[in-house]
Amino acid sequence: MDWSKVTDWLSSHGLRILLITGVCVGAYYALRRVVPPLLRRAVAAQMKGRDEEEVSQRVNTLSGVLVKTGAVIIAMVAVFTILAEVGVSIAPALAGFGIAGIAVGFGAQSLVKDLIAGVFILMEDQYSVGDVVKVAGIAGLVEEVNLRRTVLRDLDGIVHSVPNGEITVASNYTKDWSRVNLNISVGYGEDLDRVIEVINRVGKEMSEEPYWGSLMITPPQVLRVDALGDSGIDIKILGDTKPIKQWEIMGELRKRLKRVFDQEGIEIPWPHTKVYFGGPLEHRRAREVEVASKQADPVERHVTESGHSGEVLPPSSDED
Repeated sequence: MDWSKVTDWLSSHGLRILLITGVCVGAYYALRRVVPPLLRRAVAAQMKGRDEEEVSQRVNTLSGVLVKTGAVIIAMVAVFTILAEVGVSIAPALAGFGIAGIAVGFGAQSLVKDLIAGVFILMEDQYSVGDVVKVAGIAGLVEEVNLRRTVLRDLDGIVHSVPNGEITVASNYTKDWSRVNLNISVGYGEDLDRVIEVINRVGKEMSEEPYWGSLMITPPQVLRVDALGDSGIDIKILGDTKPIKQWEIMGELRKRLKRVFDQEGIEIPWPHTKVYFGGPLEHRRAREVEVASKQADPVERHVTESGHSGEVLPPSSDED
């Protein structure tokens, strides 16, 4: 082996390859440090007046996608540049990639569909990391969003990876603000005006406390009598909250209403079932006749018991 040629190659091409690698690595780390602050400024200006938590969710979502996409581009540039430096002609490779890209485009239409759907999800800000959404029939907390898929974790801790192309309707439970929406059932014997006053009082007291008040936009209040149910009257309660805080507030509101209802003597109904153990047919008929005779007119009952029928005449007086 001619070590002089090896040394010459390393001194020229080797140093260039090392320089290319260093530049690409530096570009990647610069991308990671520069993109989030720039995005934060742009998103904060666009979402002026929004909650800081919403701005952070949007920035984290977009920065994650842009950094990963930029890393792929940087890696491809580094590979092609190093191949050219090694002496491999990249023109046939690029032409081959073009043909392969056309073949992949026909064969992987679902992938292209996922990527296009992902672009629109990010551009339209349908949801971000940290939102609670329902997509493709699955509800959960968004843990990751990229151009190809959305990753959700449900209440059971199960992680669902949903291809963006499968998402036709996205329901966001925590976009900008959330809402308390619950029904409380009370007994039919209760004074509804009094019940409504008690519920509104409890919601107002919660809103005046520092912690709960900081989570609310408007206190939970009675909207209307919502339904006359089989065993009780349903009263609908609504109130606006900070994003993703509605479930915490509803849990505390239910607990307080139960305690106050017990103190005020307001009944929370539950379904009742009456069970009848029937006897022989003759006994039932005799019982019915007995009940009917007790409810009849006293004169008629007297006539029935004495065995007479027909018109009842007034008593005649004795003649002198």
